Amino acid sequence: MLDKLNKLLKSKPTKKAKPTVKETAKEKPKSPKKPKTAAKAKLDPSNPKDAATLKNEPWVTVLSMEIDPANPSQGAFELDWNDIFVARLVKAGYQGKTDNDIVDNWFRAVCSNVVMENYEQEMADPTNRPTNRRDLGNGRTEFS
Repeated sequence: MLDKLNKLLKSKPTKKAKPTVKETAKEKPKSPKKPKTAAKAKLDPSNPKDAATLKNEPWVTVLSMEIDPANPSQGAFELDWNDIFVARLVKAGYQGKTDNDIVDNWFRAVCSNVVMENYEQEMADPTNRPTNRRDLGNGRTEFS
């Protein structure tokens, strides 16, 4: 989707000379554009991705997850999404050269937010916070 938009933006419009009256009479009338529903007719409503597309809703799912048995903290996710999902990400400010880049940037942001939320919750627990205790003398103590 983004690739098509980039191609359109990069292509330079060509100037045509104005047709004469005789030339316009010879031209065939343009056939009316087919409605967009023709493309949607090929979609299978029993498929969750197609069903969401037919409803004009964003859709994304995890197709698979791989974990390195030798190092469980290393792994990968395989995602699938519809064009509407990518369009919503672009509208929300996510950028990338390809749809994959846009979705990857979104997924990284989600993962980062999960890590930060867990860290904040852990730091909110007083037993988990690192505290430094320093005796200042005269019965005073500094905690940091």
